[in-house]
Amino acid sequence: MTRRNKLLLGIAIAALAALTAWALRPQPLAVETAEVASGAFEQTVSDDGKTRVRDRYVIAAPLAGHVARIQLEVGDPVKQAQIVAELMPTAPALLDARSQRELRERIGAAEAQLARARAELLKTQAQRDQARADRDRQARLSQEGFVSQTAREQAELALRTADRAVDAARFAEEAARYELAQARAAMTRVESGAPAARWPVSSPVAGVVLRLAQQSEGAVALGAPLVEIADPRSLDAVVDVLSQEAVAIRPGMPARLEIGQGVAPLGARVRLVEPAAFTKVSALGVEEQRVNVVLDFAEPLDKVQTIGDGFRVEAHIVTYQQEKAVKVPVGALFREGEGWAAFVVDGGHARKRVVRAPRRNSIEAMVEDGLKPGERVVAYPSDALKDGARVELRSAR
Repeated sequence: MTRRNKLLLGIAIAALAALTAWALRPQPLAVETAEVASGAFEQTVSDDGKTRVRDRYVIAAPLAGHVARIQLEVGDPVKQAQIVAELMPTAPALLDARSQRELRERIGAAEAQLARARAELLKTQAQRDQARADRDRQARLSQEGFVSQTAREQAELALRTADRAVDAARFAEEAARYELAQARAAMTRVESGAPAARWPVSSPVAGVVLRLAQQSEGAVALGAPLVEIADPRSLDAVVDVLSQEAVAIRPGMPARLEIGQGVAPLGARVRLVEPAAFTKVSALGVEEQRVNVVLDFAEPLDKVQTIGDGFRVEAHIVTYQQEKAVKVPVGALFREGEGWAAFVVDGGHARKRVVRAPRRNSIEAMVEDGLKPGERVVAYPSDALKDGARVELRSAR
């Protein structure tokens, strides 16, 4: 074999070896990537709840008898002192000595309830005056820069809540006054010997009919509910959350309430975290300890045409906020010992990097160390991906 042939053979063998090495080299893994961003981060507790009217009044039968057909319909407006039903008392029950004694005791109970309502009204008025003084004080301090805007907003929320409490106490006093008048009227008609007359049942407050417990004509017992009345636009929301999540919720925290498609979320604030939990069985049959959280709407409901008592809402209670934070999708993080790690794409290779991410929500994690805005990380890394492995980029978003 000549020298030239040997040289050509060597070149052919080297080319074949190079081709074989190129064919057997590890293929790059196709991965989805996401960009590390910078912006507002918030941590929320989200769950379903429902709306409820603040002050609900159930008008009941003041005595046993026969009620005429109620002409009202659900949704009809009702004025204060408007007659909502007419009762024809049952003669034997009204002429019975025991029933007369019960009516007398009912008058005493109604008088005590009225006195209690008046005392409650004075109490709520004093609390409102204190809340107004606190609001004015916080406003002055806020203008001078001694307190935060949040403290001032909480003082204004406390004043609005106190105003509503005064309204509720005033309505309760009116209701107690009408209850006393009805009890006295019942006794007067018994003593006058006219048990067969029609007894009008009037509404103690103005509102809208929410429910008719007794619409058709028929016999009713003493205290049987007839009509339920409330203001359907005076609402709050009740959300039951897991007890381990409720420990992070405090009164005054902001929240968003989603009430349906096509309607922008409504702002709200936490008014109360109930002190007692209850057991609820989930859809999977698991017993859970849950706590009711009461939310007040922080904006008027005028822009929402259809909302009322018992409407479903999806609440997002904000437990933590930071305006400028480094964020990464939670799908890009994986456990590395006791901490977290992520694969950063650098020059076509995946580099594992330890990350400190103390807070997360259902979509994003807030990163305090390990990643910088603008870097790209592997989303949902598989077990086949190792540190330094070649990757082929495929943008996830």
